[in-house]
Amino acid sequence: MFKTLKKKYVVPALAVGILFTGAGFTYRDDFFEIAKQIEIFTTLYKTVNTNYVDETNPGELMDKAIKSMLADLDPYTNYFNEADVARFKINNTGEYTGIGALITRKEGKLIIKEPYKDYPADKAGLKAGDEIIQIGDVSLADFKEDASELLKGSKNTKFTIKYLRQGKTLTTDLILSEVDVKAVPYYSMVGKETGYIVLSQFNGKASSETKAALIDLKGQGAKSIVLDLRGNPGGLLNEAVNICGLFVNQGEIIVTTKSKNDKYNNTYKTHTAPVDLDIPLAILVDGKSASASEIVSGALQDLDRAVIIGSRSFGKGLVQRPLDLTYGTQVKVTISRYYTPSGRGIQALDYTHKDADGKAIRIDAKNYNAFKTRSGRTVYDGGGILPDVELEESKQSAIADALVRKDGVFNYATQYYYKNPNLGTTVPNISDADFESFKGYLKKENFEFDTETERAVKDLMVVAQKEKVDSSIKAEYQALLAAVQKSEDKELAAHKAEIKQLITDELIKRYQYKEGLYKYYTTSNAEIKKAVALLANNAEYKKILKK
Repeated sequence: MFKTLKKKYVVPALAVGILFTGAGFTYRDDFFEIAKQIEIFTTLYKTVNTNYVDETNPGELMDKAIKSMLADLDPYTNYFNEADVARFKINNTGEYTGIGALITRKEGKLIIKEPYKDYPADKAGLKAGDEIIQIGDVSLADFKEDASELLKGSKNTKFTIKYLRQGKTLTTDLILSEVDVKAVPYYSMVGKETGYIVLSQFNGKASSETKAALIDLKGQGAKSIVLDLRGNPGGLLNEAVNICGLFVNQGEIIVTTKSKNDKYNNTYKTHTAPVDLDIPLAILVDGKSASASEIVSGALQDLDRAVIIGSRSFGKGLVQRPLDLTYGTQVKVTISRYYTPSGRGIQALDYTHKDADGKAIRIDAKNYNAFKTRSGRTVYDGGGILPDVELEESKQSAIADALVRKDGVFNYATQYYYKNPNLGTTVPNISDADFESFKGYLKKENFEFDTETERAVKDLMVVAQKEKVDSSIKAEYQALLAAVQKSEDKELAAHKAEIKQLITDELIKRYQYKEGLYKYYTTSNAEIKKAVALLANNAEYKKILKK
């Protein structure tokens, strides 16, 4: 009995002991409360393992307990067990290669979302919308783990892939190679005097690639720059600082981090000579521009060095760091908040206060605090970066968000592509007839928009069924659901232009890859056009940047 218990409790007990020691050292004021709660947890853990009717798996119980505990904090603080850490290390060694495609798994299906030009998936003939059903000898119908792990290995590893395309089962061989997805996937001149740079992520090459693009565009005659951070989820903080350093003086404060732990309080300054201190600069942001994107846009806004254009950014002002634990485990912890040069934080969600559904509450605009830019302009904290020039075109409606999030646009584009396979570099013209076809497709596929209203109505029926009153309100329920669906039809009509543009953008990627979409943007995107027009109007540009 003692041996069994010893085996069950030695790892958790050691972990708790280490936690006890670290916690007592770090938080002396809370020493008793921490010790008390750890003792309760340890006693409960032992009692359940000893007395539960069936055999338990102590490791799994502890794993779930830790992850559940951290889930109550914020979505960025995560625990990684030994297997998680091992996978992470394998994925980040110099030997790691990949298939060169964005893939997703929904409802048990592994779908190619976007193959990158000239990478393994593209060379193997895989296209957006293909569903991978078998990798080597492994049928994904029987594989419940992370299927993307099956597509990883060293260079020149060969896989035989079976996939579904438009109802047909096809086979191809896929050979892994090194995948180096660029931080700056596209840049070009827009007109004679404006350079356009797309920065899609803040990886280790972000600043060097941005600098190279900036210098090249200046060599081509660029007298102003549009930096596109739309959809950029962030990445490395130091790369954000380095990119700001291309446009401001050496030694300029870009961001500060503040924590209850003094060692995480840091000030980050530019440390290299700038490329150009005077070139007019416009930065495009939207609701998916987050973290490092907000450091760049927020800092250059505070320093009156750039005009920010678009819609309010995401609002992630938290900094994480991975910390090693015992037995090869690791925890990624939110260690601090970051603040722009004016002193404002941009965190939009308050994870210390949650609603009835357990979701973090967005900070109310009435609680925003005002700050001043270098020239005295007023900016606010608490809700991401608010652009100097807000554009309705940059905002995504709720109905469009649902169509993108639930793959309504993506799946329709797949169908359209195979019905019209020979468009080549011709930009698809989504007519009103095509839009009606799209709406018909949604109805045929019983597409659920899953709006909050629709969910609430369906939840009502679930409760009614539990309380056995569903039969008496069935007619009213169906009428209410029909009314909701009718309102969704009205929303589709009201946002037709926006939805047609989303379909067009998705289709261009199918025929011309992402590079083709960026090229199309330079001549057709409303936000870029307005940024270029503003940069061409020097008086208006300077007026915005002055108090």
